[in-house]
Amino acid sequence: MTATGEEHVTARGGPWWWERRRSAVLDVGLAAASALECGVEGVPFAWEAGIPVAVGVVFGLAAGSVLLVRRRWPIAVVLVAIAVTPAAMGFLLGIVGLYSLAASDLPRRIIGSLAGMQMVGVLIVMFVRMRQDIARGDVDVGDWLVPFASVTTALGVTAPPVLLGLYVGARRRLMESLRERADSLERELQLLAERAEERAEWARNEERTRIAREMHDVVAHRVSLMVVHAAALQAVARKDPEKAVRNAALVGDMGRQALTELREMLGVLRAGGDAVRSRAEGASVPLAAVGAAAAAAASRVAVEEPAEGPSLAEIDELVGQSAAAGMVVDLSVEGECRSYAPEVEATAYRVVQEALTNVHKHAAGAKTYVRLAHRVSEIAMQVENEPPSGVGSSAGLPSGGNGLVGMRERVSALGGVFVSGPTDAGGFRVSAVIPAS
Repeated sequence: MTATGEEHVTARGGPWWWERRRSAVLDVGLAAASALECGVEGVPFAWEAGIPVAVGVVFGLAAGSVLLVRRRWPIAVVLVAIAVTPAAMGFLLGIVGLYSLAASDLPRRIIGSLAGMQMVGVLIVMFVRMRQDIARGDVDVGDWLVPFASVTTALGVTAPPVLLGLYVGARRRLMESLRERADSLERELQLLAERAEERAEWARNEERTRIAREMHDVVAHRVSLMVVHAAALQAVARKDPEKAVRNAALVGDMGRQALTELREMLGVLRAGGDAVRSRAEGASVPLAAVGAAAAAAASRVAVEEPAEGPSLAEIDELVGQSAAAGMVVDLSVEGECRSYAPEVEATAYRVVQEALTNVHKHAAGAKTYVRLAHRVSEIAMQVENEPPSGVGSSAGLPSGGNGLVGMRERVSALGGVFVSGPTDAGGFRVSAVIPAS
């Protein structure tokens, strides 16, 4: 993890306005050096001004110590440096003050104005003093050297600290901008990781629901028929041995079909688990890719079905199994039979299968009507049973209460409509309409 700007703010340990102790130590040292310099230069200034030396020294010490506040009030430091320029003192004060001013976040027009004032002040003072030295005879040079030396000195004292301060200030602002971007990126990655975890959890819940629905559809119908046939086998074992043998064979066939379907489903689950483990053992995935992977998995899991699932062509066999178990079933098909998408055919098959299973559980012996209608843009199915006659065998099949919920989820996932409820005659009706595409 990178050190964020917030961590830098909380890490301040300096006194007053300093962010760090070393910054305070640096400023105190610069202020002491500047005060010493100005105090020494205050002696000739006192002589020239005709004031007591002690006053000149105190004035110099006070002016030089202004560097102590250069980070808090850089404008004040430069103004003091400009004010003491005629007294020929404050060389370090002027240079450090201009640097601090240029490195600050003040507008460029203020920095340029104060730097220009400082340069003009140095230029005038140098020009006047050199002219005075020439007049006294202390220096014997040409007239051209006075303006040249004055301009050169003024530029040399003001330009380097200003340019260096501008560079340091721009670099500091760039680092702060990069730090803010890093903070923002870190927050975005954290939010992305949280969202990816939520999407992954949602995908796991959807997958668990889908697996539970598939297991219910595979097991409930087959086992229900096995229980019905076992009950019939128990009733006719002694009276009609041939019928008992047929029922026993049906029980065996249905058990083998259930085992085959369960084995196929477990094989798919095991293959998926191996794929997840292989990805976990591979190279690490960048955090930014987690959200996209989780979103793709979540979008797939809501519509994916096993590649080899039941189809409408197996409806006749499904109805025949219920008829063999003693149910009176009437199958009617309207429209031209055609093929649909695998998930549409699997859903239609599962709706009819679960509806027939419910009839076995709750209305044993009731006559049942299964209707399929192939329409232009949809397929409709309806399973309706009459009131139970009480003649059929009751095997005491348990009910988990999830059959209708699973059918509704399957149909709704494909954009269809599912309706179920009792009829006026005392039976029960299950209806579903699924878009063909």
